[in-house]
Amino acid sequence: MALTYVNPVYGEYFADPFAWRSGDLYFAVGTGSAEASGSVRATAFPLLESADLVHWRPIGDALVRPDPRLGDTFWAPEVAERDGRFFLYYSVGFGDRRHQLRVALSDRPQGPYHDAAPLTDVEECPFAIDPHPFRDADGRDYLFHARDFLDHDEHTRAGTALVVQELASMTRLAGEPRTVLRAHFDWQRFASNRAMYGGTYDWHTLEGPFVLLRDGIYYCTYSGGCWQTSGYGVDFATSNDVLGPYSDDGGESGPRVLRGVPGHVIGPGHHSVVRGPDGATDYAVYHAWDASMSARRMCIDPLVITAEGPRCLGPTFAGVRAVT
Repeated sequence: MALTYVNPVYGEYFADPFAWRSGDLYFAVGTGSAEASGSVRATAFPLLESADLVHWRPIGDALVRPDPRLGDTFWAPEVAERDGRFFLYYSVGFGDRRHQLRVALSDRPQGPYHDAAPLTDVEECPFAIDPHPFRDADGRDYLFHARDFLDHDEHTRAGTALVVQELASMTRLAGEPRTVLRAHFDWQRFASNRAMYGGTYDWHTLEGPFVLLRDGIYYCTYSGGCWQTSGYGVDFATSNDVLGPYSDDGGESGPRVLRGVPGHVIGPGHHSVVRGPDGATDYAVYHAWDASMSARRMCIDPLVITAEGPRCLGPTFAGVRAVT
């Protein structure tokens, strides 16, 4: 039986939504207003529950706040379930500086999740965000994420970009990160003349990776540009191997998977993908600003793989839509 919905499907501030199914229920965890503003107290990351992907109810916060000396700003959680345990990956830092990746554990999807281990070191990598755990077809686990690069030339822009690293275990990275994709298009610009690391850069941003494996092709979907502007959206790169190389040929003119609708939807992005109740339809779960930019709220729309790559059948912003 088809259910209907109108975006946004959850009315409160809920950025960077990650949705997953565990048993008969859906869960979603995201960056709330407290996490984004650096006002987290005892717990972090609002957690939602749904039986049908349409009707969501809050069930508290996911993470018990770790040592306050790690930071006061928490971003972009994602959860992986392995052998009955649940691993919550996230970044923590101070404002938009000195973010590290960490992992927390729980025996239940509802949490609470307790911090278990660091994954990156701010002394070696001063800014790492948006962790995305991915299990390959052979059972190996990888962590995609975003980190800063300062080198640039006529083809490659300075800024935040995407890497992948194998997980030796669900709480420890192995080897060195491999570059997945660097920014090289104008639409990926975050800000011109941005003061960073003691210099000034024409700063570009790729963030929020989410990987789909379909018919032997790895689609690394990601958000690009500045999250506070209308140009922010979702594009993709492809590879025949999880470690790359990846190509984003064809992405010169702007985000191809998901982009805003002037006057209605601003900056849709930082998405996840989850299978719908019918067991066959994929849905992009993403945040978007409304026209007044009062909050980033959670939305859903079907996602399909076409001959030209992934495409979200949205963003929808008016009228009733169906979930099957």
